[in-house]
Amino acid sequence: MFAEPPVVEFRPSATRCAECGGALNVLKTQSRAVSTLHVGRFLAKETILICKRCEREHQSEELRELVPPGANFGYDVMVYVGKAFWQRHRSEAEVVAELAEKNVKISPRGASWLAARFVACLALAHQRIEPGIKAEMRTRGGYICHLDATCEGREPFLMSSIDSLSDIVLGNIKLPSESKTHIVPFLERIKSAFGVPLALVHDMGSGILASVAKVFPGVPDFICHFHFLRDIGKDCLGRDYNVIRKRLCKHGVNAALLRQAKRLKEEMDAAPAMVKALREGVDNGLLDPESHEFAPVVAAYTLIQWALKAKTEGDGYGFPFDRPHLAFARRLRDLNTHIERIKGVRLRGQWEDNKPYFKIGVALKPLMKDKALWKAVDAIEKKIVVFEKLRKAMRIALPAGAHGLNDEGRKGGIRTIEARVAKFRRQTVESKDYAQSPEIKKMIEQIDKYWAKLFADPIVAQTPSGPVMIQPQRTNNILEQFFRGIKRANRRKTGNASASRLIRTMLAETPLIRNLENPAYMNILLDGKSTIEEVFAEIEIDKLREGLRKSQDSPGRIPQQLKPLIAASDFPEKLVRTVEKATA
Repeated sequence: MFAEPPVVEFRPSATRCAECGGALNVLKTQSRAVSTLHVGRFLAKETILICKRCEREHQSEELRELVPPGANFGYDVMVYVGKAFWQRHRSEAEVVAELAEKNVKISPRGASWLAARFVACLALAHQRIEPGIKAEMRTRGGYICHLDATCEGREPFLMSSIDSLSDIVLGNIKLPSESKTHIVPFLERIKSAFGVPLALVHDMGSGILASVAKVFPGVPDFICHFHFLRDIGKDCLGRDYNVIRKRLCKHGVNAALLRQAKRLKEEMDAAPAMVKALREGVDNGLLDPESHEFAPVVAAYTLIQWALKAKTEGDGYGFPFDRPHLAFARRLRDLNTHIERIKGVRLRGQWEDNKPYFKIGVALKPLMKDKALWKAVDAIEKKIVVFEKLRKAMRIALPAGAHGLNDEGRKGGIRTIEARVAKFRRQTVESKDYAQSPEIKKMIEQIDKYWAKLFADPIVAQTPSGPVMIQPQRTNNILEQFFRGIKRANRRKTGNASASRLIRTMLAETPLIRNLENPAYMNILLDGKSTIEEVFAEIEIDKLREGLRKSQDSPGRIPQQLKPLIAASDFPEKLVRTVEKATA
């Protein structure tokens, strides 16, 4: 680290013009502050030469390999920031602090800009190596194109394509909606770069289905089993579940119990020994008489927390696989039953000791009289029995699974799974309640509609070593996992559960970051070079600037120049006058 930034001189290595061979003369000398990881901050003094014959300017190759033209931060700083943001999920403040320790001073906004520049450089490098990616996929017999999109709140949708055989993200785009009009050009771009895939895997979105049929007619087309099961589960259970959720919200029982728990906790904190006494009493099946005075306080608090714990139950799959509001309603019903039993037990013969139980009973009373709530609970439980049978037959997102949304389904032959689903279908249709349940009938209709896309035959792929049989993955979770990682990272950095703003502002090519963890992709990207910095140094600055500009154009985004007009209250009147004047 230097007390003052040192001055480092740079000049072209050539003495003759690379274009015409003419002699080179000094055109000018210019200086700029530059920061790199291996030096820190220094003053780059560059001598620029010019050919008098053809007037071509020559700049320092050494400086160009360290830092982009006109930039103040080296490629190594940009790569460090990009990896910190997108792979280590560091916040702007954390990145600024880390770089300060390396004698690189940068503002939070500057760090964010470098992170975007890193993605733009990676996107341009990715385009350059598309022929190499295609050649790599050819050694495996081709590629299987997985398509998926994510969206938080309003548009845009971030759509990505990945090859499940090489595990390489192929392309990304932001779309204003999942319509055929917007998806078809994206698929045409994938087709142009990588050819026709062996197969496709995606969800049941009408836009994706129509687009795939148009761009890849005749190509084996698979429906993601996880998406399929989730969507028909939502159709089957969604109406009753929404009733349960809304009725619980209306009664405000969650907030009421939390308030009571807070007051009880304050009493417990004043006498911590009562907690141990209750725990030992429950474990031993016998309460110490000395704990009888305080037992209702600790017991009531513990019962409330037991009921509230139901809201966090589940296997990490989300609705309809996890149903926390239903679990909460069930526990509240059980809680009410236990409160009715225990509130009449007077340990010291004084009913006043049991006030904590009575207060819980008062909070639960309106809920227990809600006929609409318990009708919905009874209805959904009958449908859950059927849904769980299908879930088991498809062998995916199974209860008590250890992988949550990373679950790719139990291993097994597709024909075995098909036979299990066929058995489920037959038994369901033959059941006596089938005709009285519109939701179950719709479930069977969806199974029939997508049967061919759920249980297609394995694909024969031709490789340099001969033909191989390939069974596409049953899920799109490879993309789902990446999107969830981005959202988790956003929550860590911002504390905001919604990633809506992040998806609107991030570059569409950001999912390419996932490829940096793929050894095969890195071999193609580096192409004999030792670092990503060397790859980025070969990218022309004009292409980088154009790539950044295009990447930051978000679908549905209002052009900056129109915003003042939209903000003006008299804009319509001005517009009409302008149009009228133009035709006068």
